[in-house]
Amino acid sequence: VWLHPRCFPASHSNLCPAARPGFPRTLGQAKALDGICELDLVISLNIPFETLKDRLSARWVHPASGRVYNMDFNPPHTQGVDDLTGEPLVQREDDRPEAVAARLRKYKDAAKPVIELYKSRGILHSFSGTETNKIWPYVYTLLSSKIPPVLLDEEH
Repeated sequence: VWLHPRCFPASHSNLCPAARPGFPRTLGQAKALDGICELDLVISLNIPFETLKDRLSARWVHPASGRVYNMDFNPPHTQGVDDLTGEPLVQREDDRPEAVAARLRKYKDAAKPVIELYKSRGILHSFSGTETNKIWPYVYTLLSSKIPPVLLDEEH
């Protein structure tokens, strides 16, 4: 969901200054959001289940620092070891393939009515694919057509 900063009054400016991926996730959250903001653009990325499961399941962390590695596209220099400290990496329980699959199924079930809501309002824009560099140009074009450029003070 793309939330433009001007959609929030000053009292709510800390809630969401820009985009919030994955929010709202439930119909209740969407209705609560309606109380503080009128959305005019919602983006849905349709990524195959297996792609999401594989990417999330490849995530490993360094517990002490919170550094995150992805074994497919951002692996540590040495398998299973943090680049900076040499300490072991761990895979969180909720990043194991079975847990990821369950989490994705739950998300899909909860998000379906949210997607339908925004589709019925005519503000849903969906993009499908498996690679960021192939989807992003389309998303960027849409956003560029909807949001005016921000001018720096020296440009005024």
